[in-house]
Amino acid sequence: MPKDFPDGFEIAPHSHERAQLIYATSGTMRVATSDVMWMVPPQRAVWMPSGVRHGIVMSSDVSMRTLYLREDATQFMSDTCSVLPVSPLLRELIVRATELPMRYDESGPAGHVVALLLAELRGLQSLPLRLPMPSDVRLRGLCEQLLSAPGDQRTLSAWARTINASARTLARHFQNETGLSFGAWRQQARVLEAMGRLGGGAPVTQVALDLGYDSVSAFSAMFRRASGASPSHYRHRPQGDPKALPAMGDSMISQPVAALKP
Repeated sequence: MPKDFPDGFEIAPHSHERAQLIYATSGTMRVATSDVMWMVPPQRAVWMPSGVRHGIVMSSDVSMRTLYLREDATQFMSDTCSVLPVSPLLRELIVRATELPMRYDESGPAGHVVALLLAELRGLQSLPLRLPMPSDVRLRGLCEQLLSAPGDQRTLSAWARTINASARTLARHFQNETGLSFGAWRQQARVLEAMGRLGGGAPVTQVALDLGYDSVSAFSAMFRRASGASPSHYRHRPQGDPKALPAMGDSMISQPVAALKP
């Protein structure tokens, strides 16, 4: 399915009988299930197994190119959601596949395109880039506000008042629901947001200011500590470069919040 969406457009939570490869040739999306959120720039795609309920929010104008795949054709794929790197070859195969008719000759050229695409998917390793999402309704709403305004500098106490709770209660709920402290969760959300914007070509200075940093140097130091790469290096790597930032998702989850502060 090739389809374009404007910035801010939301696709309500839903599921499909077939598995999906959710990809955008341009623009950045937030894809979320009941317990995890991923930021998806053009260098990545989300593998969504069949039957998994998920929603999508466009963080910019998006040219989405989604593939729907039968279960018998993807038995080698994971039965859990994951983020996958998209090489230049895989990108072109995805684009070509969305141009094929719904019913195509599996023994002809179209079939060869799809066979090569499946072969490319078979060799991919998932990237550890995820943000745990709470199931509690009030906490989920608060997290969605933070995702919509990642540069918001309000303190834990200020956010607690928005849901009529004490700071101690909110801190405990964050830890219980996500496995992270409030500060660590917000910092991880900012890094993923930064990766999405930088991957989409946004200037480093603009990203730093949008995320609430007073200086590019402070933002760059935080991003390097969290990801192992500078913002400019991440922004300027070739589109489709399959190299992931080393163990970023796991290292961020395990780091104490003090190590993540700008």
